[in-house]
Amino acid sequence: MELVLLERVDKLGGVGDVVDVRPGYARNYLLPQNKALRATKANLERFEREREALEKLNAERADKARTEGAHLDGASFVLIRQASESGQLYGSVSTRDIADAATSDAFPVTRGMVDMNQPIKTLGLHEIRLVLHPDVDVMVTINVARTEDEAERQAQGEDVIQSAAEEDRALAEAQAAALFEAGAEPDELVEGSEDDAEGEAADASEDEEQA
Repeated sequence: MELVLLERVDKLGGVGDVVDVRPGYARNYLLPQNKALRATKANLERFEREREALEKLNAERADKARTEGAHLDGASFVLIRQASESGQLYGSVSTRDIADAATSDAFPVTRGMVDMNQPIKTLGLHEIRLVLHPDVDVMVTINVARTEDEAERQAQGEDVIQSAAEEDRALAEAQAAALFEAGAEPDELVEGSEDDAEGEAADASEDEEQA
């Protein structure tokens, strides 16, 4: 289906471009949201008459989004989630979750503004693009952690999963050392070695006498 775009659409075209798209994409997204018109002769003529006004309106909306959403550029948002020791979430972080976290009185963020191909399913810092307007986008950091303390450590650059694994390994080694010390004192090990040496010497003497 051929359409004329009324605003820039990411990966499709800019204002005034005539594009060929799938009918479902046109009917379900572009046409209902007034992002495009069917590229009929009448609509193309109408667009040319209104082009200047449309371009001016688009520029004003872009400026507004750029100004009101400036605080979002480089911002970080913490989302607390349950996860396994390996860092896999019991569930996921969706576009709605991110939109809710980034929304403020200054600028409401919608799910459609969150540019994410699939949900977040692991702990850590995730860079996400927000498209505030077809001509304005910003990057935010989504800090997914199990606790506020973990989130703060991740923000400082720590890999909390690796740190937890190292702590577990150190604890296991300490427990193994404690068990070893509890079961065999150094003096006992020395005495045991001497007894073994005497026993071996006696066995050797007996072998010589038999020979």
